[in-house]
Amino acid sequence: MFQAVRTFARSPRFTKDPRKLQFEVDINRLFMYTSYNNLGKNVDEADAEQIIDMASKASFADQQKQVQENIHNQIKNLCTVMDAILLDVNEPQESQSKATPSRSGLSFAIGRNGPTNNHPDVPKTRPLKRTELSQRLKDSIGYTLDVKQSRIPHSEAGQGLFLNGEATVGSVIAIYPGVIYSPAYYRYIPGYPRVDARNTYLITRYDGTVINAQPWGFGGETRELWDGSKMLDAKLNRDATEKGSDRFWKMLSKPLESSRVGNGEVLERRNPLALAHFANHPAKDTLPNVMICPYDFPLTEKDMRAYIPNLSFGNAEEVNMRRFGSFWFRWGSRNSESNGPVLKTLVLVATTALCDEEVLLNYRLSNSKRRPSWYTPVDEEEDQRRWS
Repeated sequence: MFQAVRTFARSPRFTKDPRKLQFEVDINRLFMYTSYNNLGKNVDEADAEQIIDMASKASFADQQKQVQENIHNQIKNLCTVMDAILLDVNEPQESQSKATPSRSGLSFAIGRNGPTNNHPDVPKTRPLKRTELSQRLKDSIGYTLDVKQSRIPHSEAGQGLFLNGEATVGSVIAIYPGVIYSPAYYRYIPGYPRVDARNTYLITRYDGTVINAQPWGFGGETRELWDGSKMLDAKLNRDATEKGSDRFWKMLSKPLESSRVGNGEVLERRNPLALAHFANHPAKDTLPNVMICPYDFPLTEKDMRAYIPNLSFGNAEEVNMRRFGSFWFRWGSRNSESNGPVLKTLVLVATTALCDEEVLLNYRLSNSKRRPSWYTPVDEEEDQRRWS
């Protein structure tokens, strides 16, 4: 099956647009990986052949829908497991805290005018440390995640993400946490327009959604009301670093009125899988073992919300944006979700069986900009298509 994953990109059935082509190829891969995982431990060669046949015949829309369903089922199972660990079903869920989260740079930037009492209650959970929850999750599903010194042999590798235990192909390995920015709110990303100058924890989906994991850090030690305000100061010295191109973008982009992430959300900051931002790019002659998968979490799933480590900056439904070349433009008035509101998140999916090893993600850095000396493309053609 895995040889089939590598060859489908050359099929004439895919679109000719390079960027969309790469997205369709990725969804095709994810369809096979996650469908394979969905069959469980008793999968055999005949099942694999059937999945390959389905992948060659199903439309892109049907594959995309199936990938979302496969990922959602895995996430739902993870939430059920963590509920069983953290919640005592025999006790009423009393409020643990009604405290207002402390304000910082981000909360001022989103235009709040002082404390408000319209905060959701924080349900009481078992007082487990993050390490304890991590071990119990491993006992239940077979794996968890650790962050420690990377084994990649270059000085800038720093800390890396490691799978502790065993995971099968197609498993959701990690969730990318943080604050979500739609293209309509790019100007509010700290450090804009040079947003990546002091922040290496930014990631972009194919639809242009950016997730900033810097505020999340390592998570926390409790379930708490989180408003994305616990972050490092990533502001730039604009007088020293602003270039003509930066001023050009500012002239093009008239600031929107101050937006918001609301009053925050009650999130499980101990979530052991909310560490995808620590995954490193593989060293030369080493292949990645996970790939990015867009996951649109339905906000109607209230019981799962605490385990989705993301907040949306502004109202993603207020402005519909369309991409033309390298530019994003406002298009129409409102972007209505046919199936209800969603959080546009990302997860990492295993592309091979994993066992006690470092998690490696192909960064696919754009070849239109100067790339770091340590970066070796896994597939130069994929990089070009991704950013065409």
